[in-house]
Amino acid sequence: MLAQWGPDADPAAPSLDEARRTVRALALGHYENFPVLSRLVPDDLRDDFAAVYAFCRWSDDLADETGADDAARARSLELLAWWRAGLRACAAHARGDAQDPPRHPVYVALAQTMRARELDEAPFHHLLDAFEQDQRIIRYETWAQLMGYCEGSANPVGRIVLALAGHTGAKPGDDERLAMSDATCTALQLANFWQDVRRDLLERGRVYMPSAETGIDATTLRAWSHRDDDPNARVRFIRALRPLVCRTRELFVQGRPLVRTLDARIRPVVWLFGAGGERILTKVERAGCTTLWARPRLTGVEKGALVARAAAGLYPGARA
Repeated sequence: MLAQWGPDADPAAPSLDEARRTVRALALGHYENFPVLSRLVPDDLRDDFAAVYAFCRWSDDLADETGADDAARARSLELLAWWRAGLRACAAHARGDAQDPPRHPVYVALAQTMRARELDEAPFHHLLDAFEQDQRIIRYETWAQLMGYCEGSANPVGRIVLALAGHTGAKPGDDERLAMSDATCTALQLANFWQDVRRDLLERGRVYMPSAETGIDATTLRAWSHRDDDPNARVRFIRALRPLVCRTRELFVQGRPLVRTLDARIRPVVWLFGAGGERILTKVERAGCTTLWARPRLTGVEKGALVARAAAGLYPGARA
């Protein structure tokens, strides 16, 4: 995609229809712990959900797909700076402050979404701040530091989704909704971290388990990752990860009441996001919190069952 749409390419700007086909393909073509563009998403929001997801997907790829050494991280920072410039231009065009339309398909689609839904560009910039942080900070010492990272890397996504549904912080109860959304999104981010301990460590050089609280550093984790038959390593890792999983579950619990505060048509979508994350956390627990050696993931059948449950309204808060 960089060859066709990256900073060194000079393609003709796609039409809005072409851009929307591109972002929908991105939303449907990547593995996620929950279906981003399931049939539960209201028809009038599908293009908007796809545009927001595509922005996040491109941002994530620019941050993660260049490699894990210093040169790769420097390259990621360059690409993210280019991407941020595109975001500024996209937002300016959406506001009517710039005549030149975006040329990247993600920004062609996102500009229309930002204009139609009156989205603030700030949460999108907060996401890019977090992706840039990933290039500069690859170790965390405390839970509080990790929460600070999630505030930028995860919580803005929930706030954007709420804004798409008309909850912008200006209505009664919106502050409470935002707090519950933040708890859910932070929990989703953490569940991904505990699912991906091995991949983050070996492929990206990152460790999100806070070392001061677990007593385990990256060097130790790397050594253990090649010794899956070492009972001492397994016991120590499990004892380190399990409390983090429990704290993550508490955040999911804090966010559960969010669903019943939303309009009926968006409830199943929001429930599905949280339920997918909780299901992954359950799989981490049932695997014995051994994700340094094996990565649990949801099967197509499990995802389908979650979608069916959401569609049938068989979840807490469905008929609030």
